[in-house]
Amino acid sequence: MRFPRPRRLLLVPAALLALAPGALASALGGPAELPAPAQGLNLLVVGTDSRDGVTAAEKERFRLGGQDCDCTDVIMLVHVSAGYDRVSVVSLPRDSLAELPGPHTDLRTGEVHDTHLAKINAAHAEGGSPLTVETVEAATGLDVHRYLQIDFRRFMDTVDQVDGGVPICTAKPLKDPATGLDLPVGTRNVGGGEGLQYVRSRKADGEMDFGRIRKQQRFVVNMLDRIRSGGILRDPAKLRALASTLRGTEAAERGVSVAELLTLAARLKAVGPSRTEFATVPVRGFNPLVEGVGSTVGWDEEGAAEVFARLRADRPLPPGDAVAPSKLSVADYDPARGSSLICP
Repeated sequence: MRFPRPRRLLLVPAALLALAPGALASALGGPAELPAPAQGLNLLVVGTDSRDGVTAAEKERFRLGGQDCDCTDVIMLVHVSAGYDRVSVVSLPRDSLAELPGPHTDLRTGEVHDTHLAKINAAHAEGGSPLTVETVEAATGLDVHRYLQIDFRRFMDTVDQVDGGVPICTAKPLKDPATGLDLPVGTRNVGGGEGLQYVRSRKADGEMDFGRIRKQQRFVVNMLDRIRSGGILRDPAKLRALASTLRGTEAAERGVSVAELLTLAARLKAVGPSRTEFATVPVRGFNPLVEGVGSTVGWDEEGAAEVFARLRADRPLPPGDAVAPSKLSVADYDPARGSSLICP
């Protein structure tokens, strides 16, 4: 899956945290000057399965044992419009079949690989953030202007800084023996550990990774809504701590900075949930087994091309009835407004 690469834009990056109001920017003394973007800003947000810094007690309580593969189990492409008046988020299933561009050096073995097929989430394990960015650019035809990486520890710590926790709502019980998730019908506020159980859950609703993606999107919307409505926006010290925790300290290819997170927040202060939209890339079904790779998800190439063409042109995502994956589709393409994902 390769699309023509657009001309690279010299833009200051966006960030997922920028969906919160402009009060965040004041935490670092006000916004810096930003150039006028021609076609919007693209931020790649990934969540890795790294357990660095997670205590033994937390691993037991929240079912975080097991061996991490340093893979990106969450991949969200966030597009902020040139007018700073719309945010579009497209999730890429972690098992999507992709070409990992070569040549690149495998960080685990030192071996040099040519271009080869793999699950898209393997790019980080092989080549870190540089190969992850390059792989997503090749698959989508979009430039990635900034990158934000979050592991288990940083996710839990960030959620725990949200006053009152983050709401999770469900119309049916959700129970997943793998993650320990056990939610009754209704709404409850959760901290970082329970929130991580929720966004990791694949077996609670029978929808596999596609159900997990929808949970991740709902969690993001509700967390940002809590940031807007909670007292954290009126406390500069808490604001600065939240942005710093989310960003972390490690170096990354085109990594977004704390100052950039807060600066973009000021530009997007009027963007509420009704001006955000969330979708999963159109999927046609599962590919035949690939030797050395295993079972993978295949994108609907025509539908995916339309989605990414819209973002490249800085337009809203196409509606579901305008994108028709093949009859083998295992997940409907159905963009949702952020306002429809907020817990009542």
